[in-house]
Amino acid sequence: MKRLIIVAVLIIIAAIAGIVRSHGGEFVHVNELSGSGQEGAEVREEIRKSFELAPGATVRVAGINGVVRIETADTTTAELYVERTAKSRESLSRRKISIDSSATNLEIKGKSENVGFIARLFGSSPHERVTLRLPRQVSLITGGVNGDLIVGEIDGSVEIHGINGKVDVGQASGSAEFHGINGNITVALKGLEHSGVRLKGINGNIEVRLAEGMNAEIEARGMNGRVVSDLPDFVLEEEKHGSYSAHVGTGGSPISAHGINGNIRLSRVAVQAQAKNTP
Repeated sequence: MKRLIIVAVLIIIAAIAGIVRSHGGEFVHVNELSGSGQEGAEVREEIRKSFELAPGATVRVAGINGVVRIETADTTTAELYVERTAKSRESLSRRKISIDSSATNLEIKGKSENVGFIARLFGSSPHERVTLRLPRQVSLITGGVNGDLIVGEIDGSVEIHGINGKVDVGQASGSAEFHGINGNITVALKGLEHSGVRLKGINGNIEVRLAEGMNAEIEARGMNGRVVSDLPDFVLEEEKHGSYSAHVGTGGSPISAHGINGNIRLSRVAVQAQAKNTP
């Protein structure tokens, strides 16, 4: 009889969970994933939302406990999908995802809720996976991500900090800034403004891919690693212990690096072959 009562209670809870819509219009689906037995069950929440963004809009993603993947396309619509998983509904409620949007700004931020001392000490936090599809013509700012960050081709600047995982940026233009990264970095640059690229406090190897014909000045200080290049027009001017000065081509916008625990490699962006069989 006691088992039947427990089963009935679980069925009622599952029925109540269902699908809910918040006042902001985002689609949130909460359901329980069965594991190997009752103790292995998980709770999952899904968020789906779309936004219209003007060219040159700023997109911020911060405070995510998991992988962030950002795809880009020739569109004016941003599409967001967030999957959150936890061991229980109580654990899932420890953190929330806040979303603020306008035509020129989009902010997606994970934040912790107020919980008691015992819950903070012994409880577990949910894991999040963010997939964002953006227009190419945006500026991107990301910070506080506990997982890998994969970014597509951005026709704008990028600012990335506080990442515990690898960082891969398919393309940036204008300027790029990376600091406080615990993982390898790969970034391709279409063009640089006067401020150039700034790398600081990186615990990992860095590969900077320059577009064909791009010129740059390289200055590295406080490195526990080397600066190497695959470029034929790379000229090493000075090399001391932990310090490097060099230029690519005729020089130009700076690529500055400070406090790097790893190597920096310079290469060219791979040129995509044109389809010869296209009619």
